[in-house]
Amino acid sequence: MTAETGLRLGVNIDHVATVRNARGGAYPDPLRAARIAEEAGADGITAHLREDRRHISDADIDGLIEVLTVPLNFEMAATAEMQKIALRHKPHAVCLVPEKREERTTEGGLEVAREENRLAHYIVPLREAGCRVSIFIAADKRQIDAAHRIGAEVIELHTGAYCDAHAEGDITTRDRELEGLREMASYAHSLGLEVHAGHGLTYDTVQPVAALPEVRELNIGHFIIGEAIFMGLQPAIAEMRRLMDEARG
Repeated sequence: MTAETGLRLGVNIDHVATVRNARGGAYPDPLRAARIAEEAGADGITAHLREDRRHISDADIDGLIEVLTVPLNFEMAATAEMQKIALRHKPHAVCLVPEKREERTTEGGLEVAREENRLAHYIVPLREAGCRVSIFIAADKRQIDAAHRIGAEVIELHTGAYCDAHAEGDITTRDRELEGLREMASYAHSLGLEVHAGHGLTYDTVQPVAALPEVRELNIGHFIIGEAIFMGLQPAIAEMRRLMDEARG
């Protein structure tokens, strides 16, 4: 985290594992990507261990816990299996995300308000183990209130709708989604929640989100890994870091 911005960059390495798994071998190695990301200035590493293990594997999580010198943000569904894994490893942060087997990527925020009682009990052991509990949610006051009530310390606002509208050239929707992110980041901060954001961010969309003063961390993966094919992982991360700092500066 650069001292002048106070804005952290978490690099998600899931899709290095996606490429590896396409051939079923050991290359490219997500752990190597994590080490390069650290060297390039990432403030943390994000990895989502899915129920179907479509990209990150249990062995990857074992390795990351062993080698990382920056915090690991362990994304997971709120299941008994994942809770057990998180309690064994005790990562710096646990981010609860919705998960459906048929989805290509996380399609929306977690429905906290509808499952408030279950999730309130679910996160207690994680907090007692020393993990910071984050909830990945839409920029929606009802969900933010529920996340606050259950004892989450962090929320991560889903930026996918904003990014999708930008990609489709729908300026009206893009600006409306950005305004919603701005309002809900401010609201969550007023409740004492730490605010993160992520999903679908690119070089073209990151700066308006990075400029939101309440946002303390951006988690970005797919785009960075995609750009790394053309320019290398370290330069791809460095450019994202530059744009974030410029927006905050």
